[in-house]
Amino acid sequence: MQAPIKIDNRTARWLWLASQGLSDTPTGPLDIYGTILKLGMVQLDTIQVVARAHHHILWSRNQKYREDMLNPLLAKDRLIFEHFTHDASVIPMAFLPAWQRQFRRMNITARRWHGDLAGNAYLDEIKSRIRTEGALSTHAFDTKIVGEKQMWSRPPHKKALDYMWMTGELATCFRDGFTKYYNLPERVFPDHLRNTNLSEAQELDFLMRAAIDRIAVGTQGEIQKFWDTTSAKETKEWLEKADLIPVQVTNADGSTTLSFGAPDIEDRLAELTAPSTRLRILNPFDPVCRDRDRLQRLFGFEYRIEMFVPAAKRKWGYYVYPLLEKDCFIGRLEVKASRKTQQLTVLNLWPEPGLTWTAKRQEKLDAELARLGRFVNCKCIQWHCAKPR
Repeated sequence: MQAPIKIDNRTARWLWLASQGLSDTPTGPLDIYGTILKLGMVQLDTIQVVARAHHHILWSRNQKYREDMLNPLLAKDRLIFEHFTHDASVIPMAFLPAWQRQFRRMNITARRWHGDLAGNAYLDEIKSRIRTEGALSTHAFDTKIVGEKQMWSRPPHKKALDYMWMTGELATCFRDGFTKYYNLPERVFPDHLRNTNLSEAQELDFLMRAAIDRIAVGTQGEIQKFWDTTSAKETKEWLEKADLIPVQVTNADGSTTLSFGAPDIEDRLAELTAPSTRLRILNPFDPVCRDRDRLQRLFGFEYRIEMFVPAAKRKWGYYVYPLLEKDCFIGRLEVKASRKTQQLTVLNLWPEPGLTWTAKRQEKLDAELARLGRFVNCKCIQWHCAKPR
């Protein structure tokens, strides 16, 4: 085994941001599909405090993006599809042949969440309706929750639709707002991709290589968590055979971690440039922040989403946005939008401990808030907390 390439902490941060499209200034020609392909996936989320996660993530990479630009890639161009990685996400359609692996794996999760519905006549009834009537949403059905209502209770039709979506028996063909419409896979997935048959080894190899390509450098656990399509054993066995480069990464706290680098890691390092000095308001579900352990290891930034934490026990707030400046996370921002009144309200701002909050930094934040406001059609920025001094 060759001696590992040594990467200092700053270089590791630059490499991660470049790999995830947050190194360059978010301007220039807009290529939404290219951005999704570069990221590998974009997480979907229902919560709209300012903008839904998928829209915010794409806007962070290019601020020409607008919220009505994503659905055509799904509904018309068929360049992306929706499925479950670590969570519901949009994924490049080109990954569909290898994604059969995940459809099979999700059978286990679907049965755990919704019960073993395989062979249930109700599934055939739903598919028959879709075959006859065309794409349908949950609003086309009216079954009721059986028994006591609990937090995650679902009526039978929602369980059945989600079960078939998770296992690949149905596919999302478009969304109306955030309402998902289901159709038969043969009406959504291009034939040449749907009918491409890969072996299990080929599926795994495709996904693992796609993961390390987008991570650039990562540990076994980080590579596994990227798609969440493999077990620890499968990932370890693949890594033992893969042509990856050993890399020793210096972490934010000065410790080092032995990791795996993409086959072209030396070329990437040679071409690496400093990230933009633009201050960015990132979404809590941004792919750079999604792996909280990696985020803390590389940037020394401890971040957790607290929306499911009781209000009295929250350290920060319900929906708090990480602030990125160049290659450092410099604080957290709690902000919400009222599209009806066209107002963006800043509720709280917490600079990182020990950070000097300069007038120049405040100007950068004000400029980014104005850009975020334009994105969601909020012309007025209101501060309900004191600005740092």
